[in-house]
Amino acid sequence: MKDLTPRREDLDPIEIASRDEITALQLKRMKWSLAHAYNNVPHYKASFDAAGVHPDDVTCLADLARFPFTMKQDLRANYPFGMFAVPRSDVSRVHASSGTTGQPTVVGYTKNDISTWADVMARTMRAAGTRPGDLVHVAYGYGLFTGGLGAHYGAERLGCTVVPVSGGMTPRQVTLIEDFQASTIMVTPSYALSILDEYRAQGRDPRESPLQVGIFGAEPWTNSMRTEIEAAFDMHAIDIFGLSEVMGPGVAGECVETKDGLHIWEDHFYPEIINPQTGEVLPDGELGELVITSLTKEAFPIIRYRTRDLTRLLPGTARSMRRMEKITGRTDDMMILRGVNVFPTQIEEQLLKVDGLTPHFQIRLDCNGRLDTMTVLCEAKEDAASDDARGMAMADLGKRIKQMVGVTVKIEVAQPGGVARSEGKAVRIVDNRPKK
Repeated sequence: MKDLTPRREDLDPIEIASRDEITALQLKRMKWSLAHAYNNVPHYKASFDAAGVHPDDVTCLADLARFPFTMKQDLRANYPFGMFAVPRSDVSRVHASSGTTGQPTVVGYTKNDISTWADVMARTMRAAGTRPGDLVHVAYGYGLFTGGLGAHYGAERLGCTVVPVSGGMTPRQVTLIEDFQASTIMVTPSYALSILDEYRAQGRDPRESPLQVGIFGAEPWTNSMRTEIEAAFDMHAIDIFGLSEVMGPGVAGECVETKDGLHIWEDHFYPEIINPQTGEVLPDGELGELVITSLTKEAFPIIRYRTRDLTRLLPGTARSMRRMEKITGRTDDMMILRGVNVFPTQIEEQLLKVDGLTPHFQIRLDCNGRLDTMTVLCEAKEDAASDDARGMAMADLGKRIKQMVGVTVKIEVAQPGGVARSEGKAVRIVDNRPKK
């Protein structure tokens, strides 16, 4: 793979500023954001007053821990525009979640917010190894989902040529990558695997593709998956992080020269790690739930938002800003099977160690009498599709999961192509258990 380390002189000065400079800027912006939310969003005024706190109480960053959390249900309760801090006429764009699990969450952006978003996305892409003039293939979904337009505006701000393909029509994805000679692809990691399958189905060698950088987000994925993708495409596979409630993609991103965690752009987003059960703020280095406060958002300030993502905060390396470890799972994706906590990423990690299996999988949860059961549906590679080969793979994966997780699960190994492909975020869990 090509060395794509950005030049130091091309970085934003704040990326390599001292911690004292970063902290001073954060405190100044935090005071503004808290006051902006308190003075303009009835929900925040009520919640701050109920907790007995006021923006003027903040004298240091640690004082933020005294303020109440914002939950997804707070956003849903104020649907559609109750959390906006500016008049609706000053909102340049609205995005929303799909609402498949409840009332959609709606977020808004002023013109300045859109510009800030483009800036942090451009910074994220530059850290990943993309350069001005590169051709960027955007296969994130466009529309109310923040992925496609977030990537699009960031690539334009960086000075790239953008191909706004969106998801779906996988054969065309491969054709356009090859015909247009895209050097960067922005896509969910699960859909990248579908594109990889299509390369092979067309008889193309993915290692000969023009792609040099893959920027992957929107779902947790493992370092084992990174190794798989990088070996298949001979390109850098870079993790990014964001969520619509906070901004969209561009909250944090890995640096191509280290790939050792995602640097959070702390000049715009203040991170905390909490104990998911108690809400206690944990010191850097401890695993817990990520909480984020926006520092510069105008239309939709967000204060201590509980992301449900599990990670830990680490010191900066390639940049001065702190890193977050790759997301290990989500508190709302965690499956409890016979008293044991299980995450999809744990299953993926073991799956990728088994010869003869593709990276595609789905987890099915059922109830057999009083006991919950888990079935992992995966599929064989083309050269390992015989009954004997699938049987050996089934036994190997079951043993690995038992040793790693501590519970016995059922394994089903389908023929090649037997697991449904994703054209966006992968549906990893199908829960058939009766609702309690």
